[in-house]
Amino acid sequence: MRKSVLVPVLVAAAVLAACTRPAEDAAKSAADAKPAASAAKAIATVNGKEISAEMFNAFSKAVMGGSAEAPTDEQRTQMVDQLVNMTLAAQAAEKDGLAKDPAVQARLELLRTQILAEAVSERYIKSHPVSDSELRAEYDAQIANMPKEYKARHILVDQKESADAIIVKLQAGGDFSKLATAESKDSSAKNGGDLGWFSPQSMVKPFADAVAALQKGEYTKQPVQSQFGWHVILLEDVRSPEVPEFDQVKPQVEMFTQRKKLQTYIEELRKNAKIQK
Repeated sequence: MRKSVLVPVLVAAAVLAACTRPAEDAAKSAADAKPAASAAKAIATVNGKEISAEMFNAFSKAVMGGSAEAPTDEQRTQMVDQLVNMTLAAQAAEKDGLAKDPAVQARLELLRTQILAEAVSERYIKSHPVSDSELRAEYDAQIANMPKEYKARHILVDQKESADAIIVKLQAGGDFSKLATAESKDSSAKNGGDLGWFSPQSMVKPFADAVAALQKGEYTKQPVQSQFGWHVILLEDVRSPEVPEFDQVKPQVEMFTQRKKLQTYIEELRKNAKIQK
């Protein structure tokens, strides 16, 4: 009866083939890679094309997962060889005219757009740091909006007529727990329909809305329909959820607040842009 809860995860679009992934990750890291002192010096030359130290630094940062630790001599040699191989493959693609292929051009443009968007986002976040007062205000707002938790029992049947009959029995003084054990098709029947404590988000919407509308000790006077069948619901108790301490969730609050500020910046860009669809 509880609905599945999926954690939303933001992922990059899979527009590049797996074999080009190192190049994409390296390019992505280039936006925040610090220029090396020897950036002008080439670490290798492939058919006259230089592979700069700055490009190597960006590639190294991507391969090392953003670690500040310098690569070993062996790792450095392997990464240089990888860059040489990718450069050779890229030169072959240029020679074969693949750079003019519309599909390839679209992928290159998308990658360029992603990198520039990430670069400006990072710059905006660095130049607009979140203050402690903003963090505290966001924390307080999130706590204030945390939904209550409910403790309820329910009886689930296939037909509305069956649910109506159960309500009649309850109105005549029937025991909810015993009726649930005898007539509910839900797995909670063996416990008298007891669902324990839950938040509204963990339940399907018709059920959650019905529970929120009840007073403690009250049951639904009309059957509630969901995709599982027809419910008769008894609300036993209500409580406020446990609130984590500010310091415990400060990193998450900071990330959320940064994203909100960045979203406001993007919305401002949209407002001042000429967009046609």
